[in-house]
Amino acid sequence: MTSAEARVDSPPDADTPTGSPQVADADRVTGADRPAARRRWRWTPRRQDLAVHGVFLLAAVWVTSRIWADPAGRVAPLYSSDPAQVQFFLAHSVRVVLHGEFPFYTDQFNYPDGVNLMANTAILALGIPMVPITLLFGPAVSFVTLVTLGLAGTAAAWYHVLSRHVVRTRLAAAVGGWFCGFSPAMLSHASWHPNIISQFLLPFIVWRVLVLTRATRPVRDGALLALLVTVQAFINEEILLFTALACGVFLLAVLAQRRELWSAAWRPLGAGLAVCGVLAGALLAYPLWVQFAGPMAYHGLSDTVRDYGNDIAAFFAAGSPTLGGNERANVNLAPNYSEENAFFGWSLSLLAVGIVVWLRREIVVRALAATGLFFAVLSLGERVSWWDRDLVTGPWELLVRLPLLDAVVPTRFGLITTVVIGVLLSLAVERAWSLRTAERRTVRTLTVAGLVLALLPIAPLPLQATTRPAVPRFITADRWRDYVGPDQTLVAVPVTSMGNTNAMRWAASTNLDFKIPGGYFLAPRNGVTGDPGRFGGRPSGIGDLLAEVATTGRTPKLDDRQRRRCLDELRHWRAAVVVLPLDQQNAEPLRRTVEQLVGPGRQELDVWLWDVRTLTDRSA
Repeated sequence: MTSAEARVDSPPDADTPTGSPQVADADRVTGADRPAARRRWRWTPRRQDLAVHGVFLLAAVWVTSRIWADPAGRVAPLYSSDPAQVQFFLAHSVRVVLHGEFPFYTDQFNYPDGVNLMANTAILALGIPMVPITLLFGPAVSFVTLVTLGLAGTAAAWYHVLSRHVVRTRLAAAVGGWFCGFSPAMLSHASWHPNIISQFLLPFIVWRVLVLTRATRPVRDGALLALLVTVQAFINEEILLFTALACGVFLLAVLAQRRELWSAAWRPLGAGLAVCGVLAGALLAYPLWVQFAGPMAYHGLSDTVRDYGNDIAAFFAAGSPTLGGNERANVNLAPNYSEENAFFGWSLSLLAVGIVVWLRREIVVRALAATGLFFAVLSLGERVSWWDRDLVTGPWELLVRLPLLDAVVPTRFGLITTVVIGVLLSLAVERAWSLRTAERRTVRTLTVAGLVLALLPIAPLPLQATTRPAVPRFITADRWRDYVGPDQTLVAVPVTSMGNTNAMRWAASTNLDFKIPGGYFLAPRNGVTGDPGRFGGRPSGIGDLLAEVATTGRTPKLDDRQRRRCLDELRHWRAAVVVLPLDQQNAEPLRRTVEQLVGPGRQELDVWLWDVRTLTDRSA
């Protein structure tokens, strides 16, 4: 019923079986020759595994090398808000471990409303193990470490599962693992979303689900699956949902071809999934309650991302961060450069179709093809388009309002198709290498040529990086501590928002020792728990005003009404100081605008500073 039926596991050291002539000869080596025999190097399966893992790690370091050159000073050239948010969450994990802070909600940003972290992918399962690195080297180093390990770890995990349970040839497993870990979709998320590329638990979750169909100990196997599911929920729930959906579609596709398998599979599968549901449900009950019913919970994604879909032409283009990629050509084929989830290129798309035709007699291949195609269609979103021209309404329109699915970004269904193609590549190499006919050398040569033709255009390149403003010395020298109390905030200029996240990095560099208003996060509209989600908190008059000045460089003339409204917001935030870095873009018009609101400021180290405690003290 599973791909495991297509292989027979090899013994741990198949190269030198016990009792073979080679072993017998080795036992007769003389004492003088024995040291030389011991020194003889053999390419054992264990060494092959280590070599493959080493290649994956070196490739991941190479891909992230431009950020490793200066983790605190370099960032992806677009959408720098996502790395700042992740670094903030990494600093939150430090507070959870060292100070026992509540892990699922915080008011360290978006003060005083706070942020529901369970509804914002706070990556606790990644951040807590990274606490030592965050403390020693800072959240920026932890961020690039997670990206590196996410790429290499995902490739290594798929290699392990494929080589142990799906194929016999380690080369076949390495090809599949490589594509699953370094596909264009993974590279597109790498600069911004370590939670999405950290898929190293998914191969084991998938395999444990398949094991349940023939389990002899479904209670134990269900419990193991529950532990994996629980940990993955604290990495990324959306990817966990995708995995569950993909397993369901794959099993249905298998059963549609072999209905007789159901009679043997349903009892262990049902028992194991019941145990998994009960145990994982118990472990996740309270966190999920916080997510869906706790403070600042929201229902449904922002309209900004809910209709993100792939263009059909995207499946035949190379991803931007690849050897054959072209950012300008891809500009209208994906929602943005961080969501290139379906860029396989012409050659790989044709090769995938060719593999399915070649191996069409195999049940597993047909089930994989059905699964990949199903989610590729869903990834097109609510409107099916070709080269940015709408054609018809997509099937996602029928599903987008269903519970849980209303919080899914449809373009990311392409990640499931990516894994399907990786497994198909692995099966194809396995079949080519297992041929025992006279033409096997020709078949292997054609296989290698096909892989080069398909994978070379989408070979990974180092991620693009650009410099970003350093954290002000006013923050790193702890001068802010002279002004900001435990229940007060530091207000950055421009006010922290989706497009201005520098203050989140400032706070993260201090392990969130001070609070800030605003930020980049998902929250219910207007701060009303249960409303649909949006990026950012309540609308802010002073935030919108300063953001416009930062963009245009024009200093507005403010009236008394605007001044009173802005002062009310500062009081609501319990602002202690307003801080404007000297190197901020359009710093001079911003300084003049703030002075119209709260009076003259003064320069302290590398910032303009306004001490507003006398204006915002509620007891005054």
